[in-house]
Amino acid sequence: MSLPVFYLASVSEVSPGETCLLEGDEGHHASVVRRIRVGERLMLTDGGGVIADVVATSVERGRVGCQVQEVRTIERPGLHVTVVQAIPKGDRGELAVDLLTEVGVDQVIPWQAERCVSRWKGDKIERGRAKWSATAREAAKQSRRAWWPMVAPVAETAEIIDRVRDADVCLVLHEAASEPLTGITASGALPAAGRVLIVVGPEGGLSPAEVSQLEQAGGSTVSLGPTVLRTSTAGVVAATLVLATLPTWGRRLGALPEGSTRDDQR
Repeated sequence: MSLPVFYLASVSEVSPGETCLLEGDEGHHASVVRRIRVGERLMLTDGGGVIADVVATSVERGRVGCQVQEVRTIERPGLHVTVVQAIPKGDRGELAVDLLTEVGVDQVIPWQAERCVSRWKGDKIERGRAKWSATAREAAKQSRRAWWPMVAPVAETAEIIDRVRDADVCLVLHEAASEPLTGITASGALPAAGRVLIVVGPEGGLSPAEVSQLEQAGGSTVSLGPTVLRTSTAGVVAATLVLATLPTWGRRLGALPEGSTRDDQR
């Protein structure tokens, strides 16, 4: 069984043999929710590629003292995958972010698409992003990620078009597209490094104007097969197909990937 993961912003500043303290929300979660006991091993990360293997040396309510065994830095994958997720209704946005984080995307952009049923306005803009960010953070810990994804501010279509122009590859999910995404991933056409943008439309689908704008900016419309997936799951399927082409796909966080560094030798 893999070790539980907790967030510690200062993990890059500790060295093997030193002690550190989990407190606040993370200390509460470790001591009260997860019921960590003295002698148990766990992982700490800053969400920016640094992880430390530690052993709990003291446990109080809301506080866990740890001794550092090893610190290592995981190199960020060369392929940066961003999913533009049209805002779904209800809690399906959090579901999408949770699953996208688990499969390994680097960034999620909430998109106020033309046919979105749910609209983020006023205070709802920051509340919505905060919910998505919290979901990504918890999913990153659960899935043992060293690099945590960022949830960008909500974007309008004009901003998404600029993103499409800047991407090395843009895949626009569309049920009427003639080219399947599986054909692209199987052909080896995707780069091993660079920026891939995946655009996911809302429940009502992309409007003809949006499809035209995205294609003119350099996006390629692709299908995910004979069935039409929900907006909350389509991006996850697409991201999985893209990320599965990478040689790093099957590696565990606990393993030392090629290109990482052992800081216990510093």
